[in-house]
Amino acid sequence: MKKNTLLSHSSRQLALFAAAGSGMLLAGAYLFQALGYAPCQMCFWQRYPHMLAIAIGALIWFWPSRLLAGLGALAALTTAGIGAFHAGVEQKWWDGPSSCTGAGAELSGLSGQDLLATDTFEKLVMCDEVSWAFAGLSMPAWNAVLSALLCALWILALRGR
Repeated sequence: MKKNTLLSHSSRQLALFAAAGSGMLLAGAYLFQALGYAPCQMCFWQRYPHMLAIAIGALIWFWPSRLLAGLGALAALTTAGIGAFHAGVEQKWWDGPSSCTGAGAELSGLSGQDLLATDTFEKLVMCDEVSWAFAGLSMPAWNAVLSALLCALWILALRGR
């Protein structure tokens, strides 16, 4: 293979560190879920790119590649973007998906059995409500900030720095 298609040793380490960062953010999401903070639909959307970044990191472990580092950066950028959008929905800066925001809480989509069930509304987590915040930032906002930093690491790995 051409030398410019492979990652240098330090670039590979940066990529693996970025993938591990996605693993830590994903583990944190599952920890919050275990502590009783049920995720909404958009929370799940933010998890998928982290899973992809972890898989890309595993591939880079065996096959260091600039293409894979670029895909890792794209995965981190994607979850950062979803997190920023979700944080904006929570702050009511823009509308979110009608399926998980206050506007989507209509009863027309529920069956009679759903309306009579006692556990239906406990499972529904609204995307436009802040369930936890630290230092003025909600979980999606923290995901956006930290994932943007991970994207920067992926880009540094891609550039060979």
